[in-house]
Amino acid sequence: MANTGKSAIIFFFQMFLVLSLLLGVSMAENKLIKGFRILEANSALQCGAAYGVRAGDTCFSVVEASHLTTSVFNSFNPNLNCDALFVGQWLCVG
Repeated sequence: MANTGKSAIIFFFQMFLVLSLLLGVSMAENKLIKGFRILEANSALQCGAAYGVRAGDTCFSVVEASHLTTSVFNSFNPNLNCDALFVGQWLCVG
């Protein structure tokens, strides 16, 4: 009878380890478990509106004209070098 209690404890401990491992893997991949589906935590931003740079434009002037905050503008254009804007360059503004 003592073996049955001991094996039940071992079984629950093993289940705990497996569930911990699964949770750790899903968190490491930046995913959330919701119900029985695995969903991406951060969906990619999509550009809804673009702006073509004109002569004399700066990042600041584009931010002001598009009524965005600097942080939102930077998140839409993550690799943008504001010191090297060129005429005809497309910027995401919405």
